[in-house]
Amino acid sequence: MIKQAIIPLAGLGTRLLPLTSVFAKELLPINGKPGIEYILDECIDAGIKEIVFIISTKKQMIKKYFYSDKFYQNIIEKKKDKRIIDEYKKILKYKKKIKFVYQNIPKGTGDAVLKTQKFIKNKYFLMLLPDDLIIKKNCSKAMIRAHKKYKASVMASMKVNKKTVSRWGIYKLNKKLNKTDYLIDGVVEKPSVKNAPSNNAVIGRYILPRKIFKKLKSLKPSKGNEIHITDAIQELINDKEKFVAHNFEGKYLDCGTMKGYINSSKIIGKL
Repeated sequence: MIKQAIIPLAGLGTRLLPLTSVFAKELLPINGKPGIEYILDECIDAGIKEIVFIISTKKQMIKKYFYSDKFYQNIIEKKKDKRIIDEYKKILKYKKKIKFVYQNIPKGTGDAVLKTQKFIKNKYFLMLLPDDLIIKKNCSKAMIRAHKKYKASVMASMKVNKKTVSRWGIYKLNKKLNKTDYLIDGVVEKPSVKNAPSNNAVIGRYILPRKIFKKLKSLKPSKGNEIHITDAIQELINDKEKFVAHNFEGKYLDCGTMKGYINSSKIIGKL
């Protein structure tokens, strides 16, 4: 069973400047609700029991958000406001499931994942990237079903414009398993348009095997002088580890850019 999830949150969010000069991007409200809470709700609805946040000392604000007990208790004692009481109860529910580790030097997503090794106990775990919201259908829950069916690692997939493949990790597809799932032969981090094996992109949801930590430890930095999770995944595929690309049914929202962030609030506000 997939019971643990990790969420990398140490990035500086430069694409959302100037907002992120003073505020953690994951706490920015999307239709009145902090972005990270959409991710947490997806995890909880998918049956996740423990969630590891990877933050940096520069983003202590995220930890403080879940540990402001005295602040809430003082207000509730004075005002007895039901809305505030409900919000506090919600945060307490989240806090019970969250642990924190630190990535103070930005060395890439692969390095962030490696920081969580001491917490991951089971054979497989879920990873979610907070810039990628998937609404209307629970992508993590569907991926867990695919994992159980194929006894494999699973990653979310979506077709992207061929001109934009250099923004993504791109799959090299093998065979079609059903209408939503493909076995993959490989994944390339941010290839050029010319060298991209397809226009099927990795979207920020992964079910990964615990053995990936061993690969990450031995990896050297590659593009951007960072350690990429896709490089470790490719090494596992080379070792005959089975990976499945899952074409999710929900609606994808990119919250990592200013345009995408504003658009996400508009779309969610209409639901």
